[in-house]
Amino acid sequence: MHLQEVITLTEAQFLSSDLAKFRGQSVLKQEVKTGFGADLMSDVLVYDVAHGLLITGLINPQIVRTAEMADAAAILVVRGKTPLPETIEVAQRVGMPLIGTRLTMFETCGRLYAAGLRAAPRHEEVD
Repeated sequence: MHLQEVITLTEAQFLSSDLAKFRGQSVLKQEVKTGFGADLMSDVLVYDVAHGLLITGLINPQIVRTAEMADAAAILVVRGKTPLPETIEVAQRVGMPLIGTRLTMFETCGRLYAAGLRAAPRHEEVD
């Protein structure tokens, strides 16, 4: 699934400035292989979210740092929350797409799963 499809399915919009290019390609064509919803960032590190979508209700800079460490493709903030200015600044600095939706985490995850996005596996389940 591409980030453009994620944005369409979740009625999301960019929270940081639109990045024309991300990892050498259009940000909207950025591939999102899996999804993972969490508000506890230590849980994120137990799962293989590499090239995946981190779905969260948190708005602090730690979400960007965690997503970057886990090599996530993008961050989707739920419930219409607005990230702190520092969060947006860090996302822009590291080139992490940061998008937001007014949907709840439950509905966001449900829509993406129904559209074919699979859950991120635990690290020990990865081949």
